[in-house]
Amino acid sequence: MMTAGQLRAARAMLGIDQRKLAEMADLSLPTIQRMEASEGVVRGNVESLTKLIAALNEAGIELIGDGAVSQTGGRGVRLRT
Repeated sequence: MMTAGQLRAARAMLGIDQRKLAEMADLSLPTIQRMEASEGVVRGNVESLTKLIAALNEAGIELIGDGAVSQTGGRGVRLRT
């Protein structure tokens, strides 16, 4: 699961706008806008979420879920080297 905050942070780390992310994920701009406007966990259909996560992964973004190993705990994102 990915939160809206993680999505915005991932986009910021890549230095791209919502339109570019929509292109990368083969989704519409309104879909990305709705996902980022979600409260808490990103809402969307499974196909759209799968495309989004695959596009972020391809761009080098690693989503960090609750309980994943990190220095301070909590959710987050990191750019793989």
